[in-house]
Order: sequence, then C-alpha cells, then structure tokens
Amino acid sequence: MSRSLFYLETVVKDEERAFVFRDGRFQRVLEPGRHRIFDPLKRVSVETFKVVRADFPLERISLLEAIAPDVVAAYFEVVRTQPGEFAFVCFDGDIAKYVWWRNPVAVWKCVTRVTVERVSLSEMRLDPALADRHALAKSTHVVDVQIGAFEAGLLSVDGVITERLAPGRHVFWQVEHKIAVQKFDLRPQPIEVTAQEILTKDRIALRITLTAFYRIEDVEKSAGAAVDLTNTLYRLVQFAIREAIASRTLDEILAARDAIDTDVHAYVDARTAELGVTMLELGIKDIILPGDIRELVNKVIEAERLAKANLIRRQEETAATRSLLNTARLMENNPLLLRLKEIETLEKLVEKVGRIDLHTTGSGQGFDALLRGLVRIGEDADKSPQD
Repeated sequence: MSRSLFYLETVVKDEERAFVFRDGRFQRVLEPGRHRIFDPLKRVSVETFKVVRADFPLERISLLEAIAPDVVAAYFEVVRTQPGEFAFVCFDGDIAKYVWWRNPVAVWKCVTRVTVERVSLSEMRLDPALADRHALAKSTHVVDVQIGAFEAGLLSVDGVITERLAPGRHVFWQVEHKIAVQKFDLRPQPIEVTAQEILTKDRIALRITLTAFYRIEDVEKSAGAAVDLTNTLYRLVQFAIREAIASRTLDEILAARDAIDTDVHAYVDARTAELGVTMLELGIKDIILPGDIRELVNKVIEAERLAKANLIRRQEETAATRSLLNTARLMENNPLLLRLKEIETLEKLVEKVGRIDLHTTGSGQGFDALLRGLVRIGEDADKSPQD
C-alpha cells in the first residue's frame, strides 16, 4: 500500500480481501487486484484479511451485520446454534470447527467452500459413524469409549449413574452434561498379601503370605461401595488373617492350615456381599517362622521321624521273627517240607559257587548222606523220608 499526492494505492492478493474505511466508517470490500482510491485529504484507510479457511472476529461481524448486511451475506458464513443443537463447520469438505450455542463463529466463504451440518443434542448418544466422519474421537465435546467382552461399564451423567453399558463401542455428547464412563473387569482378579508379620496366641511372630481371587458380580454396588475396590479387599484379607492367626497357637496353626483358610474365607465372605464381589479362592501360601523357632521345630520333627522309624524297624523285626518261628514249627511237624527247604538251601548255595567236589564215604551213602547232614532239626532229622 502506498500514497501519492491525491491517491491511495493498494494491491489485494487472490487469498485476501480488503475493507475500505473512510473516517473510520466502513465503505466497501476490495476484491483481488490493484486499487487506486482518490484520497487527497488522507481520510481513507485499508485493512487486509486472509480469507482462505479463515474465520472472522465475531464482535466485528455483529457490527457489519448492522451496517452492511449484504456484505456479510456475500462474504461470510455466520453459524449460530440453538440450545440443544450442535453444528459442524467444514472447509472444502474437511471438518474445521465445532459450534454450539455458546460459541457461534463467523468464517470467510468467498474462496473456501463452507458447509454446515447441524445435529440435535436431544439424545446424548451419538452415532459412531457420525463421530468417525467428523473426527470427533479426540474432541472434548464427546466421550468415545470401548467396552471389552470381559468388561462392564457404568454411564454417569452429571455424577449420577444412569445406565450399565454392554460390551461394544459407545459415543456420547458432552456438551450440556458432564459424561463419565467407569469400566469394570469381570474376570477373576488376584490379591497377593505378602509378608504379613503376625503374633500368634503364644507370642510367636510369624510371617504369612496369602493369595486370593475375587470377581465382581454387581458393578453398580461395587461402584458405590468403595473408591478403590482392590485395596479395600486387600485390607479385609489382612484383618481376616490377623484375627485367625492371633487366636491360635503355633502348634494349632501348623496342624490346621485348612481350618485357617476356612475361617479367613468366612470372615471375608461376610463383608464382601455389600461390595458386590465374590471371593472365589483364598488360601495361605507360606508360613515363615523365625530362625530360632524354625530350628526347634526341625529338631522336633526330626526326633518324631526317628522315633517312628525305630518303631517301624522293631515292628518289622518282630514280624520277621514271628514268621521264622511259624516256619520252624511247620518244618518240625512236616519232614517233607524240611526236605524241600534243604533242597532250596542247597540250590542257593550252588548258585554262588563255581565248582563242587563231592567225596563219598565208605558206607556208599554218597550224595544222600551229604544232604541229610546239611540241616538237622528235631530228633528224627537223620531219618530217611521212607521211614
């Protein structure tokens, strides 16, 4: 823009438009090109604007609507909405602005193709296809949430729970209301209570490790019962195990772990109904004794096992002796059985030697005499079976 003695010269580019003011009052709009305005008294001013995909200050558009409504109609798209209505402003088919009744906008339309799509907010739910078409997933005006197949969701409107959401995608307007979605995992969840140091009834400090699994059954009740459900259940299990251990001696604890699990489970079950959860499994993993107590217990166990081993050995020796006595009685009353035992004994001897030299006596009894002389039990042991 330049001035001569009588003229004001300015150049307006294709992507621009210019407003001409005389004595501060709007006169007209300059189109692209070179313009020469007669202004000997220097009372004219020119203001240039970028018009490609651009908006215009709303307070100035209100003034223009009052003094030059034809200019506003020709160059601008003014988008205003009513309460309960939302509008999408697109530049050349691309979403550019979101408009609701508290934030109207004015945009240049002389170069850019401007389209406006209006939707009603009477329903809080929004079609996911519409949300995708206008790229609303990351907008602060909507809440876009995905509920998994193993999850449940609770919809809160202005802090009040209104609906349980099924698995799937849900999109809600967040323009006139505050929307929140709380998700709950319906699969079994673990709770690990580690290294809890507890005094027994006989004043021995034990360290207890415990594992539990719970599942949410009533999401509405769980949402209102506790801020942190897992932490609440963790504390309940802690209290339960402390009560079960503190009321028993060390011997009772070591002898009845199943009973302790049952008592802890019952304690927790009585208090989880109001939390909307079910305790599936609960049990003690480890009982860690102090070092000196562990040594004493090991010695007691070792002594008990040694005594039991000695008892079993004596019982076996007694049974073997009784068996030998019974065998001897049978052989005493049955010479044929004794003879068979002699042959069996000889067979075992033969298996362990490589060579046998047999020398008969002058009586001619030979091998038979050898067999008869191997074992003699009772007064008639030297008689032949024929006698």
